[in-house]
Amino acid sequence: MTRLLKRREVLSAAPAIAAAGCLRRVAFAAPTEPLQVRDLGMGLLLIAGAGANVVALGGSSGTLLVDGGEATRSADVLKLVAERTGGRRVEVLFNTNWRDEHVGSNAALGAAGAKIMAHENTKLWLGADFVVEWEDRVHRPLPAEALPNTTFYTSGTLDFGGRRVDYSYLPRAHTDGDVAVTFPDANVVAASGVVAVGSYPIIDYVTGGWIGGLEAATKTLLASTDKATRIVPAQGPICGRADLEAQLALCTTMRERVAEAYRKGMSFKAFAATEPTKEFDAQRGDPQQFLKLLYKGAFAHVRELGSII
Repeated sequence: MTRLLKRREVLSAAPAIAAAGCLRRVAFAAPTEPLQVRDLGMGLLLIAGAGANVVALGGSSGTLLVDGGEATRSADVLKLVAERTGGRRVEVLFNTNWRDEHVGSNAALGAAGAKIMAHENTKLWLGADFVVEWEDRVHRPLPAEALPNTTFYTSGTLDFGGRRVDYSYLPRAHTDGDVAVTFPDANVVAASGVVAVGSYPIIDYVTGGWIGGLEAATKTLLASTDKATRIVPAQGPICGRADLEAQLALCTTMRERVAEAYRKGMSFKAFAATEPTKEFDAQRGDPQQFLKLLYKGAFAHVRELGSII
């Protein structure tokens, strides 16, 4: 896990802040729309409407899931998966990062004996008390049975019922535990929160994300895909290489601009006043949260920002 010193500082301050009534444990509003299913072919399903997109691979003896949606939608997701896969048991669940909208089925599937796979950093965050200050939110540890029980530090390959499934670690991007899961025979990539389409990406600096890491992760995804690859983001519809290229342009431009702001000694207020995202706003919307995460998250990586500094 990255930025451990900062995390300890935040945690040490949490009791006093909470006592003052400034921090609270806030649950995301439960999605109310019906779940939507898209058949991707070759045994793959995309389930939308659960808080984050869920990808399911049905095999001859069981099912593999990439993410599980919000806890409030877990029962609906698992019921739908069972209906569409002939009631086959979920044997493997990937957590592509630690955030709530991805790990809501951990408790049910962990109790049922599923293999829950994640990067080691994701398990560490899920097992910890910590504060995400930009959300004004306290996160509590998951029960032991809901924690990932199979972790890794690098990329790898899994054989699932004769089907190859690749998982790629994308360091310090959206978080410090991001994983993309690829189904090579179907040319489908579940890219999770690393890819944002039609909105600005979330760079969670509290748990290790930053603009340079997101830029590098986007390059990695581009290098491993082609024009026919279908990319499943955490939110929204399936996208392709053109969306990755657009995100790379955003990341490179903003890394350079925040580096220039630091070189000039600009405050966040002064940086935001320059409208640094103006050519991207029409496509991606309100940039204010993105700018705050960008500016604060990049500060710990001044030496990595390049020759501008």
